[in-house]
Amino acid sequence: MTIDAVVFDIGGVLLDWSPNYLYADLIPDEEQRSHFLTNVATPAWNHKQDEGRAWAEAVAELKGLHPEHAEWIEAYDTGWLKMVKGVFEDTAAVLTEIKALGVPTYALTNFSGEKWEVAKDAFPILRQFDGEVVSGVEQTVKPDEKIYRILIDRFGLDPARTFYTDDMVYNVDGARAVGLDAEVFTGAADLRAQLRARGLAV
Repeated sequence: MTIDAVVFDIGGVLLDWSPNYLYADLIPDEEQRSHFLTNVATPAWNHKQDEGRAWAEAVAELKGLHPEHAEWIEAYDTGWLKMVKGVFEDTAAVLTEIKALGVPTYALTNFSGEKWEVAKDAFPILRQFDGEVVSGVEQTVKPDEKIYRILIDRFGLDPARTFYTDDMVYNVDGARAVGLDAEVFTGAADLRAQLRARGLAV
């Protein structure tokens, strides 16, 4: 076996997350919903929470800029859990099988620290990891080199023998830049094949 540990990204790999799951009900008009999520509650605004900004601060700031959308802005925080459709069960099965083999598993995720706790309460699979590095807690995000170094140093990992899966190419590139054995996540079946190629019997 050529790997000693397996590291998972969360959103898009283990959790099916999208703001559209919440806002499809709140803003039925597709054009209006797209405008809100593109120009008001933007991915860049949400990313600041992944970097460690408090949700109360984020909501207050955005409501000040767009008071006409106050209710929808507040929902991004209070209704956050409705953005998670659920767990990708096929990926969860891979994680469970890896753990059964006695191979340590870790989470490395761009995630609000506040919402990470909410997610762990809602989805117990997230509590199965041997360790976690959450961007909102560390106040640094992928693909910054610093967050991968935190992972490696905190858990004493050998980068070359640590496999990392992430659905974003630039995050995989960042992982490879520090020596991690990383592959783009395209589905549980491909993940199994990648792990088997490295000697893991999943």
